[in-house]
Amino acid sequence: MRDNTVLKLAFDIATITREKIGMIEKIMQQTEILALNARIEAARAGSSGAAFSVVAQEMGRVSGGINTIARDFRQQVEAHTESIETVGATMLEELTGQRFTDIALNAVEIIDRNLFERSCDVRWWATDSAVVEAVALPDEHRCAHASQRLATILRSYTVYLDLWVADKEGRVVSSGRPERYPGVQGKNVAGEAWFKRALATSDGDAFAVADIANNPLLDDAPVATYAAAIREGGERDGEPLGVLGIFFDWAPQAQTVVEGARLDEQEKTRSRVMLLDAEERIIADTRPENIGRRYPLKRDSRTRGYYAEGGKLICFALTPGYETYEGLGWFGVVECDQARLDETAPE
Repeated sequence: MRDNTVLKLAFDIATITREKIGMIEKIMQQTEILALNARIEAARAGSSGAAFSVVAQEMGRVSGGINTIARDFRQQVEAHTESIETVGATMLEELTGQRFTDIALNAVEIIDRNLFERSCDVRWWATDSAVVEAVALPDEHRCAHASQRLATILRSYTVYLDLWVADKEGRVVSSGRPERYPGVQGKNVAGEAWFKRALATSDGDAFAVADIANNPLLDDAPVATYAAAIREGGERDGEPLGVLGIFFDWAPQAQTVVEGARLDEQEKTRSRVMLLDAEERIIADTRPENIGRRYPLKRDSRTRGYYAEGGKLICFALTPGYETYEGLGWFGVVECDQARLDETAPE
């Protein structure tokens, strides 16, 4: 049952009541006219019409009484209808706000669960013997073998654009798709934040992650970058020898999440679902033309909630993280057209 079904029924009852009162008032007006005409005719009839005059007067009195009752009833109905509309609009906003806030939370939770897996992938693959050897004992054969291993991973994990192995100086010695991205191998990434943070991690359980950014070496595609230090012997406490960087193909995965939000068809026509980064930059949107713009979220330090502004109801939720993945301070947001919240209710 839709949230506004009960409210619509209340509006319908009020409308029907007003219509029926109007019909009663119209009939009573006709009755009063008939009573007046009857009195006129009784007066013309003189003494022989006296009894009929009494009946006509009584009809007029009864009609007037019913009109008074109908008028009072109408006033009460109008007053209560106004209260119903006020309370109903508030109730509908609360129901919608809570529901859409839950949808916003669900969207950001889904993406964080997905990205938690990426953090697991990078730490695991950084211990692969071929990856370790490519930076521990670098030569053409070992680097080529590492590239083959990375290519095998990419054939199974289709959510990645590429995987890179960089030595301790930041030079990329192996990649998973050298034919598709020929400018990667030999590129120095020592200045990249993800490389520096990964190389500085304390042990093999740690990783580095960068916010969504377009990577010029990957055809300028937006990616979520995860990185982990490649350590001597693949050991947790081994000396860092280089860095493994993995590049999550952000756009199609994120678009699937926002478009898959649990809205019904009517809600989809009046709503948009977004993911925002910690700087309130739109990184996914059911209206993709807005991606990259800043969304001025007014949350007043709240981690979740909703508010109305400019005819819109804005519902939001901060990522709670997932297991060992704390998240990056991202928000799920649902924005809906408030003017159409009760579009099925009568005006």
